[in-house]
Amino acid sequence: MADGKKRADIAPGSSVSIVLKKDQRTGKLTKGVVKALLTKSPFHPHGIKVRLDNGLVGRVKIIHDNDRYQK
Repeated sequence: MADGKKRADIAPGSSVSIVLKKDQRTGKLTKGVVKALLTKSPFHPHGIKVRLDNGLVGRVKIIHDNDRYQK
């Protein structure tokens, strides 16, 4: 599993765990499927910001090994 700091490691359809803005203090993770990448730079030290298919926005903390998230 990758850590989500490199944009090249993430693509729409990737299964990831993100931290939402409201959960940054606790570090609570939310799992989902990437709909869009919002960070334009190739690297971000806190994780690439993405929008999930359910509309939630957060920074990627874990990229799951090429598995598609099953609802």
